[in-house]
Amino acid sequence: MTVVTLLHPGAMGAAVGRQAVSAGATVLWVGTGRSEATRRRAAEAGLVERHDVGSALAESDVVLSICPPAFAEDVAREAAGFSGVYVEANAIAPERSQRIAALLPRARVVDGGIIGGPPQRPGTRLYLSGDATGVPELFDGTALDVVVLPGEVGVASALKIAYAAYQKTTWALAAVSHAFAAAHGVGDELLAEAERLKARPLLQVDAYPDMAARGWRWAPEMLEAAEALRAAGLPDGLARGSAETMRRWDPAKDRPDLPLKDVLDLLRIG
Repeated sequence: MTVVTLLHPGAMGAAVGRQAVSAGATVLWVGTGRSEATRRRAAEAGLVERHDVGSALAESDVVLSICPPAFAEDVAREAAGFSGVYVEANAIAPERSQRIAALLPRARVVDGGIIGGPPQRPGTRLYLSGDATGVPELFDGTALDVVVLPGEVGVASALKIAYAAYQKTTWALAAVSHAFAAAHGVGDELLAEAERLKARPLLQVDAYPDMAARGWRWAPEMLEAAEALRAAGLPDGLARGSAETMRRWDPAKDRPDLPLKDVLDLLRIG
């Protein structure tokens, strides 16, 4: 039985941890200072609490780091001295993945990128690069599909950033287009055109409140995308614009029931 420490489990982390538990692993988490919502998710996922990071790491063969991008280095520093397998599975630029690997010289660092929602049924993919030996087996027979890419640390992050830059920018542009149309009294006409053309996500306005509720997490991803694009010599303006759009949804944090009108109105604030 493999023992895994899941550092700072949010909704995605808890869902991934649940899949590892279902495959037979023991998954630890550190509950000190965490919210009741996090505790509830951890309990529902079958995670086992430890009171400090040191004791959790001492028991563990593998660490899974799944957290908001801004905290990726801080989380890695918590695991300083860890000598097992460290899976850096955050939505960060390839260059940051490589820097994090340098922070953990005793660990075998595996780069990861998750594409899809919190895994509850097949469809979410965990891409890995670097020496991923033993990691796919953690999720054998589960709803999380693990794909090992050829290449070193940074390759899986590059795929995640490439996908996120497209997907999230498209959603942001669609919402801004609807906000603009509504401001000029032609919102219904824009939606009718989207229906005629089957233009997604311009057509999927019912999903905008959920998207706005997650904007606080998506904005840092878009800043990561901008940095990665700039490092590759590519235009970064679209990604930065998406981050600015999503920051305007900060008041909608964790409020997926917000009315669509309010979601679009927030884009006009500022």
